[in-house]
Amino acid sequence: MIERLKSIEEKYNSLTLELTKEEVLSNVKETLRLTKEQASLKDAYEAYQEYKKIESGINDASELLKDPEMGEMAKEELEDLKQKKEELEKKLEILLLPKDPNDLKNVIVEIRGAAGGDEANIFAGDLYRMYFKYAEKQGWSIEVLNEEPSEAGGYSQIEFMVKGDNVYSKLKYESGAHRVQRVPATETQGRVHTSTATVLVMPEAEELDFELDMNEVRIDITRSSGCGGQGVNTTDSAVRLTHIPTGIVVYSQTERSQIKNKEKAIKILKTRLYDLKEQEREKELGAERKNKIGTGDRSEKIRTYNYSQNRVTDHRIGFTLKQLDRVMEGALDEIIEALITEDQNRKLKGEA
Repeated sequence: MIERLKSIEEKYNSLTLELTKEEVLSNVKETLRLTKEQASLKDAYEAYQEYKKIESGINDASELLKDPEMGEMAKEELEDLKQKKEELEKKLEILLLPKDPNDLKNVIVEIRGAAGGDEANIFAGDLYRMYFKYAEKQGWSIEVLNEEPSEAGGYSQIEFMVKGDNVYSKLKYESGAHRVQRVPATETQGRVHTSTATVLVMPEAEELDFELDMNEVRIDITRSSGCGGQGVNTTDSAVRLTHIPTGIVVYSQTERSQIKNKEKAIKILKTRLYDLKEQEREKELGAERKNKIGTGDRSEKIRTYNYSQNRVTDHRIGFTLKQLDRVMEGALDEIIEALITEDQNRKLKGEA
């Protein structure tokens, strides 16, 4: 472990030096690449600096044990430092686990109403609101890229970008089918219905990750459509992009400006293509992929939201929380922390 930490320290210091060079600072792409690489090492680097201070303190306190006047105080300090060292070693074990290169990235989230008709679309809207509230609590920002409102409420589909610190590291576990059990507002006999909405979380494709060849993209300009609102059905501003080699189609109509809709559609298309590349890479990893949480079959039922019991259950880790009302207001921390902890535990066992 110490050898790996020394290696990280050397690399971190080397990157600090590189980032002071004029030829690097004048190259925006290279500066961005090095800055991201350094950011991925920062937590382990800082924890190692703390570890070295504790080690130094233990050595000093050990020397003072022999002193008749300072011995008792040194003994107490030594016990305290040894406990801190033990706690830090556990933290370092986790920090040294293989990192997902996408963890620091922003994400594009797509939510679709699935089984259940109008109720599924309403639930898709509830999930969007839940993630919006969670993003607010995290200090992140949300930008809607495309939306297809449902006449009954909610969305048949909505795509939005979430920007902030370490967004993918927390939201990557949300991909899959989310199931709701509740009495719909339209139900006259009080029967509980089960509906589903699907969530797809994709790390944002950055310039360094993926270059889109626009010669492979067909651009169609259409008239916006939806459930009403100013600008809908009045201007030819909606943009549909078709990536010819893969057949992937994306659509954007949230802006009145054709140019802005095209920019948003390109952002979605790049991210979808990068996500496709990531899926192919994960398939090549084979068995390793099976042990991860949130990277399996994206149609897998991952979570149930039961309104009558005020209960939410994550089926992947058997985690239940009887605080559904709070969860729907964005209090997702407890669920996400449980998923992160389980993911780390699985990785630690895998390394063992």
